[in-house]
Amino acid sequence: MALKGDRFMDLTMLAKALAIGLGSIAPGLAIGKIGAQAMAAIGRNPEAAGKILVPMLLASAFAEAIAIYALVIAFSI
Repeated sequence: MALKGDRFMDLTMLAKALAIGLGSIAPGLAIGKIGAQAMAAIGRNPEAAGKILVPMLLASAFAEAIAIYALVIAFSI
């Protein structure tokens, strides 16, 4: 049974929404945890803020890349 035009578009939109929605949950949680742990570390040792900032930003960028992959998949559907 072939899907008709409107039904196919509805399923395509649902697939896009699920791809971007589910693909954003883990990076969002990861970035929140990275930021919280960095702030806790800076709170314990304020002099180390410069040493903590760069690895925190790198880890956040890698976590954000996963969300960008989900966006690319959503656009390719």
